[in-house]
Amino acid sequence: MTFLDAILLGIVEGLTEFLPISSTGHLILVAELLRLPETDFLKTFQIAIQLGAILAIVVLYWRTLFFDRAIIKRILVALVPAIGVGFLLYTMIRQLFESSLVVVGALFMGGLVLILFELFRKTKGEYGTTLEAMTYRTAFLVGVFQTLSVIPGVSRAGATILGGLVLGLRRTAIVEFSFLLAVPTMVAATTLDIWKHGAAFSSADFSLLLVGMTTSFFVAMVAVKFLLRFIESHTFIAFGVYRMVVAVLFFLFVL
Repeated sequence: MTFLDAILLGIVEGLTEFLPISSTGHLILVAELLRLPETDFLKTFQIAIQLGAILAIVVLYWRTLFFDRAIIKRILVALVPAIGVGFLLYTMIRQLFESSLVVVGALFMGGLVLILFELFRKTKGEYGTTLEAMTYRTAFLVGVFQTLSVIPGVSRAGATILGGLVLGLRRTAIVEFSFLLAVPTMVAATTLDIWKHGAAFSSADFSLLLVGMTTSFFVAMVAVKFLLRFIESHTFIAFGVYRMVVAVLFFLFVL
């Protein structure tokens, strides 16, 4: 991997982390397009680079993350399923990163689900439970939905947002909760991965990771603000269509 590769992957990560289109899936597909070898470092890079994008949330929502006790407690409750699945299925999850076919299939099916959900959703507009009124049960179930994203291509943001809408949360509420939940989730995932594999990486590897993280941070700052404006007047159908188109094109011309 070169520094240019790290920058390109950082841009991809920053653009896709908080949109319901799967940042991990895009990183895997772009890495294949760049013909990067499937090494342990690349797998760790595809996980750890997300910390850069997550830092954007820390900067934008630091008051909520550090001082809103009610929201903090709900984040911790929602985090429980992800921690359990991450520790129990860690080896299987890393193996899934080797299959572009899994990514393409998950992108396509996830896009189809998004489209169908939006088309048949009974309540349109901004209705439902606010973030402040979310129960602990709902927070836990959102965390359960998030565990689906261990399959690369599903999308952590997509799984949590769709889960929240199914559970009756407002669109803006679940999008912001998805942002906030990403912080401890990705910190835990990155810490576990680096703890298991980081000792084998060189200083050059860590330099590449730092470049990727820095790039993703600045790009994510823009992407987060875009999504918040977008959902004020749009559904997620466009993201569903995009996912399906990318999946079909990659399947036809790359795999």
